[in-house]
Amino acid sequence: MTLAFFPGCKIPYFCAHYGTSAKAVLKSLGVDFAEPEFNCCGYPMRNFDLKAFVLQSARNFAIAEQRGMDIVTPCKCCFGSMAHARHILDENHVLRAEINQMLAAEKRKYTGVSRVRHLLSVLAEDVGAAQIGAHVRKPYHGMKVAAHYGCHALRPSSVVQFDNPFSPTIFESLIRVTGAECVDWEKRLECCGQPLAEGSPQLSRRLAERKITSAVDSGADLICSACTYCQIQFAAMPETAIPNILYPQLLGLSMGLSGRRLGLDRTTVTREKLERFIAA
Repeated sequence: MTLAFFPGCKIPYFCAHYGTSAKAVLKSLGVDFAEPEFNCCGYPMRNFDLKAFVLQSARNFAIAEQRGMDIVTPCKCCFGSMAHARHILDENHVLRAEINQMLAAEKRKYTGVSRVRHLLSVLAEDVGAAQIGAHVRKPYHGMKVAAHYGCHALRPSSVVQFDNPFSPTIFESLIRVTGAECVDWEKRLECCGQPLAEGSPQLSRRLAERKITSAVDSGADLICSACTYCQIQFAAMPETAIPNILYPQLLGLSMGLSGRRLGLDRTTVTREKLERFIAA
């Protein structure tokens, strides 16, 4: 199985270490992937022009279909956006025909064969906890982690089909593979506030601070995220009382991959901090 890796727009420019760490982990676990030249998922147009939004996602699916691949993305926004567009295309046959007329100019066609998968789903369902665990060399015994889900992958659940939106478990199960303990924290499923950063920065910050306080109160040593936007939000608060890290970075280090390869210098967690848990 070979997947088409979709980095989205935000990751290459604002969160490059998410893309590099995700690819490093996939390679180390034996997951084959290609990197076609995709366009934007269409999310910025979603509330302005439905057709323009759907066209962009449809073109990405058509590119993947020509290669006979499903799409994998570490970005939960891109995942949710393309899953939503795919749902619209499969339900609205008139719009689908119109979109395919546009794609025909490039000799492409959306058929609905290719799916979009989030990185966590590929790791949990295709690779599996047993195989991942076999690659763990330095388990984090004694470390407590607050798993931060983000919003885009959970809702609407009938469209994204990622996990139970009210009681998800996929993220915690993957974190436990590294030997870490997952804490139960009150705000784990609430928004980080990043979508409000431009329109209402003060409210955006308050929402993030509430989440951080909840994680600290739970006794967590760090917050682990798997969402581009959420990581950008947490990284914008360097004075936070608790460090944050992306899941492929957390997993990669437990697998023995180098901090440089995983872009650890771009996070608020130092390798020394994680090494202390490994040593313990």
